[in-house]
Amino acid sequence: MSFGYQVLGFGAGSSAKKIDADYLVVGGGSTGGIRHGGGGGAGGYRTSFPGGTKQTFESPVTVTVGSGGTHPGSRGATEGKGTDSSFVSGATTFTSAAGGMGLGHGTYSTTIANGGSGGGGTHSGTTSGGSGNTPPTSPAQGNDGGDSDSSAGGGGGGGASTAGAVSTGGTGGAGGSSSSNSITASSVARAGGGGGGSYQNRPGASGGGGGATSGTSQDTASTAATANTGSGSGGTGADSAVDPAVGNGGSGIVVIRVPAANDPGTLAIAPGTNSISTDSPTGDKICTFTVSGTLSF
Repeated sequence: MSFGYQVLGFGAGSSAKKIDADYLVVGGGSTGGIRHGGGGGAGGYRTSFPGGTKQTFESPVTVTVGSGGTHPGSRGATEGKGTDSSFVSGATTFTSAAGGMGLGHGTYSTTIANGGSGGGGTHSGTTSGGSGNTPPTSPAQGNDGGDSDSSAGGGGGGGASTAGAVSTGGTGGAGGSSSSNSITASSVARAGGGGGGSYQNRPGASGGGGGATSGTSQDTASTAATANTGSGSGGTGADSAVDPAVGNGGSGIVVIRVPAANDPGTLAIAPGTNSISTDSPTGDKICTFTVSGTLSF
């Protein structure tokens, strides 16, 4: 009788499919600050590839790709942070934090400068760069932003590999170095810090190998970071009555790489702007999320 089967519990328990796979999760990069502003911090950078401990994924996987920060263009602004990237799989939530915002003229809030990697400090405001690896993870997901030496240059934003540099003599500090990874079958630099803004017509500071450069003169806008790298944008220069625009931070990215031996043969990714490709010759399936979506198998 069917009643007997119900009592015995046939079919009870979880039926969710599970696979072990590698991952790369990079948070959204943040903007630099305005008017001798610090460089934007890179989004948190966390990966198991190559050689790390794989994650057990349970279908369906919900993925959030962090946005890059945008700046309102006003002095003392506290808006410019990116957003976190994450995946949710069963009971597991795995997050890489957004980068810290580079501080600008008149910005005294320190909290906004903290993040996956910290934003750079500014001359006329909070001179200390933000703290990286906030909230803390092990291993660390980023590095600190650089300080301003109080001579009207902004510190560099922190990057995945190194901290942002301190400004020197009115020249902004260079952004912290990015990290290169070939989880997508080709080496790509991601999560570089933005360069700090400079005083008057001093050269703009360089971004950290993926992070964007600062403004090259007092009236020059800073460069936007590249999308889906999680890098920070540069701070703008000073001193002028005109406040030039601050470039956007780079959006994040999430990659799940399924070894050929673990391929369930039913991988499906949504929406269609995300992609699944096959690495040759390994046969591994590379599921790349450039926007938020889901992975089912």
